Amino acid sequence: MQPKKIIAFHADEHGDWVADLECGHTQHVRHNPPWTLRPWVATPEGRAQHIGTELICSKCEERAESGESVQSAVKEKGA
Repeated sequence: MQPKKIIAFHADEHGDWVADLECGHTQHVRHNPPWTLRPWVATPEGRAQHIGTELICSKCEERAESGESVQSAVKEKGA
């Protein structure tokens, strides 16, 4: 699966940071040591520097494995 670029960030209802991906899906980007090390997510400057960074979209991968097209999946979501 081709990685998707981060186009923006927003905080969820718990204050955790979520990346908005170019495919229309979202992905949490937590700094949760020692399991996940993303100290850059804690500052506005760090997040801004990661706009355009590519992540593997697990939702797109799941859809590809099931044979569903990404465009129809995002359209169903209303994005």
